[in-house]
Amino acid sequence: MARTALDMGVKQLADAAAVSTNTIVRFERGEDLKPRTIAAIRTVLEEAGVVFLDGDYSGSGGPGIRLKAND
Repeated sequence: MARTALDMGVKQLADAAAVSTNTIVRFERGEDLKPRTIAAIRTVLEEAGVVFLDGDYSGSGGPGIRLKAND
């Protein structure tokens, strides 16, 4: 969802996070990955403008994402 919101391709995210495209596919399927791999992917997404929402945000009821406002 975050990658799509950024209009970022699988290869682009994989290259930026220094992981394989297969790792991104596994991540998006919800498969288990090493914590450092998840951290690398998250860092790239956050630097690109994604904000991760961990819980109840504005009545949404669960985790999600939003994009940072452009200044």
